[in-house]
Amino acid sequence: MAGNSELDLDAAAFVHPSALLYGRVRMGEGSSIWCNAVVRSEAAHVEIGDYSNVQDFVMIHTDPGRPVVIGSHCSITHHATIHGSSIGNNVLIGINATIYGGSHIGDNSIVGQHAYVKDGTIVPPNSIVVGSPAKVIRMANNWVANRMNALIYHRNALAYAHGDHRAWEGPDFDAWLQRTLTALTGEYRKLEAAA
Repeated sequence: MAGNSELDLDAAAFVHPSALLYGRVRMGEGSSIWCNAVVRSEAAHVEIGDYSNVQDFVMIHTDPGRPVVIGSHCSITHHATIHGSSIGNNVLIGINATIYGGSHIGDNSIVGQHAYVKDGTIVPPNSIVVGSPAKVIRMANNWVANRMNALIYHRNALAYAHGDHRAWEGPDFDAWLQRTLTALTGEYRKLEAAA
């Protein structure tokens, strides 16, 4: 990662040594990048939001005038591709999904595995998107599930940073999972009541 790259990774919880990051990349608080992920920003920039995770073998690439901006508490899962597009907050991008050219995925959405979101697609908040080309098949607020997934990865990132590769098993994890889910459900109910 030499050359003229501008990498702002200090707030990240974990950056796997095999991840390749080039250009202008900023990672938010508690975010993580996993094994063999590639981030290239020869033009524009890449911003990965707080507590978001970019999982194994993900490809993120910018276009001239089209940065990649990923909101907070997102999971970009294994082998997904994000190309010159933006992702809202609390979004899960499924395994092998492709988000292409100027697309935007709204908050609290799920893009299913192997979906192909073609150029310029605007997905509204609270959508479930599948297929190739991708279509919204249902509206549902996925705030709790998507935020929970991001927090599980944040916990894992902290563990990996300390050499613990078995953080998802045992009674401590089970208790943390239940406490966190209860807290998120309560927080979501308050948000709904205030809306």
